[in-house]
Amino acid sequence: MYPALTDEALMGLIQQSNPVALETLFNRYYKTLCQLCTVYTKDYTVAEEITANLFIKLWDNRDTAILNVKSYLFVAAKNLSLNYIQKKKDPVHSIEDVDLQGHVLKDRDNPFKILSGRESYNKILSLIDTLPTSQRQVLLMSRIDNLDKNEIAKVLGISVRTVETTLYQSIKKLRQLLKGQHNFTSES
Repeated sequence: MYPALTDEALMGLIQQSNPVALETLFNRYYKTLCQLCTVYTKDYTVAEEITANLFIKLWDNRDTAILNVKSYLFVAAKNLSLNYIQKKKDPVHSIEDVDLQGHVLKDRDNPFKILSGRESYNKILSLIDTLPTSQRQVLLMSRIDNLDKNEIAKVLGISVRTVETTLYQSIKKLRQLLKGQHNFTSES
């Protein structure tokens, strides 16, 4: 075991086919990744399977360069969880299976407004991508993934106060960026 090594140093050893380095990384993040996956899947057993498969994938693709191992693991765990949820949904076999009442477009949902909304959403996402990594991660977990401050703190291994401060800073910075956008318009 290499408890004193950084994630990137461990990844270097993994790329050299060192299974002990993989075990160290596994022990470092397994519980937290399972908790993150459980938030999405609502099933700890499935979360354990997703997390184990993630580390198998990491080992199988160990030749691939990963710059930030922690971010990679958390994003991959989230994406694998979302993929699981998507596959779990019941497929639609015929048009009669679709609830049309919930899918009827209203008069206010004209194509222009739908496209304008998408463009605004894409602009906001591109601005979020310019935030520092920690601010972006906390903001996305809070606003997109709808995790509360305690869950974010547990997943990231930081204090709730740090989450609150980082979230405040990220929202403040995003507001500044939005004010600086000349083409950003919001129509109601």
